[in-house]
Amino acid sequence: MFLTLWATPRSVSTAFEWMMRQRGDFECFHEPWNELYYYGEDRRSQRDAHVSARPGHTYTAFWSEITALAGQGNVFIKDFAYSVEHDLDEAKLAAMTNTFLIREPKRVIQGLGHHWPDCTWEEVGFESLHRLFGQIADRSGAPPPVIDAADLTGDPDGTIRAFCAAVGIEFIAEALSWESGERTEVSWYGEGTGPWHDNLRRSTGIAPPRTEYPPLAETPRLNEMYERSLPLYDAMAAHRLRPAPQ
Repeated sequence: MFLTLWATPRSVSTAFEWMMRQRGDFECFHEPWNELYYYGEDRRSQRDAHVSARPGHTYTAFWSEITALAGQGNVFIKDFAYSVEHDLDEAKLAAMTNTFLIREPKRVIQGLGHHWPDCTWEEVGFESLHRLFGQIADRSGAPPPVIDAADLTGDPDGTIRAFCAAVGIEFIAEALSWESGERTEVSWYGEGTGPWHDNLRRSTGIAPPRTEYPPLAETPRLNEMYERSLPLYDAMAAHRLRPAPQ
């Protein structure tokens, strides 16, 4: 299976990815297209232009690599649609089992703004995520599986059960817990381990976040992004999977 989880930044998506790593039956990739977007030879962002591009890392080369691996076993990717939307044609979408993770935009934008005060509307990610969700729903005739971060953190067991049933993989209860520690597997080229995954390093499972952020009203630019994101989130949330009973 070539399984992809499309999300926005700061959506508890890396904790979900860590759960997938604990399963042991998928080769997992952490935001490979996002890394390309910022650090690839054909990168599309100049945010970290002072960092030399990762040699040989291009959109074409990665697709060849990942499809070869998917032909031999199970592959899981967690990533952001804005990083690769320009490169996703119908054949590539058809090669993947596409799933979605959403989160109420307030926490997404507060968290992203905390790390990147100059974050762009594209980097917030809701517009491209919603567009991709609609494209996949149109081509398949039904909405793809979508889970909400509030369900994921509030009822990890039930939400993961529902996700596994929706994509046709075994539910593995043991994958929902782990030991705290370093998470070098989820670092980017050029960025190192960084502060993005401090909560994940301390975690032993998927749980509600405790980080506090200033109110969005204090930053009008971020508040405007929130207001633009909310209807896009609501449209996808209308199709979210409900947690399954144990």
